[in-house]
Amino acid sequence: MVWMDDDLAAALATDLDGSFEVLVRTHEDRLFSIALRLLGDARDAEEVAQDAFVRAYRAISSYEPERVRALRLRAWLAAIVVNLARNRATRRRPPPSVSIDEPGPDGRSPDERLPVPDGPQLTVERREGAVHWARLLADLPDRYRLPVVLRHVDGLSFAEMSAALERPEGTLKAQVHRGLAMLRAAH
Repeated sequence: MVWMDDDLAAALATDLDGSFEVLVRTHEDRLFSIALRLLGDARDAEEVAQDAFVRAYRAISSYEPERVRALRLRAWLAAIVVNLARNRATRRRPPPSVSIDEPGPDGRSPDERLPVPDGPQLTVERREGAVHWARLLADLPDRYRLPVVLRHVDGLSFAEMSAALERPEGTLKAQVHRGLAMLRAAH
C-alpha cells in the first residue's frame, strides 16, 4: 500500500508505535539520498538518516495529535536530515566526493536500481555519466548544492523546500537556477 503523507500523519497521530515503521519504510530511501548527496559518505548518510528517524519519533511522541496531523512530513523530515547533515559536515571538512557506487539502505548499488539497459556499452555510459554528474554536484557550493539536491534529487516542491529550509521560495528558486547554471557550465 502506498501511503499519502496526510494519511500517514493521521495514522501517526492515532497510533505512533503501530504506524512509525510505515513512516520509516516510506521515507528511508529519500532521507538517505539527501544525506548522501550532502555528506558524500554512505556511512555518515546512513547514520544521519537513522538519527533523523529517532528525532522524528521523539518529536512526534511529544506533539499533540492535532499537531501531528498537520505535519507536512516530506518537508519536515527533509529539514531534520538537512540540519543533521549540516551539523555532521561542520565537524569534518572537506567532504569526500560522492561515490555513486555505494549501496543504498536496501543493499543494492545504484546500477542495480536502474532499469537494465540494452547492452554493456549503455551500462558503461550510464555509469560514467552518473559519476560525472555526482562529482559536479558534490563540487557545488553548499548554498546551491542543498537546494538543487532537494529539488532535483528528492523532488521537493519550492513550497516544501521553503518550509524545510526556512528560506523564501524566491531565494530557493534563484539558488536552484544558479546551481543548475553552474552544473551546466562545468559540464
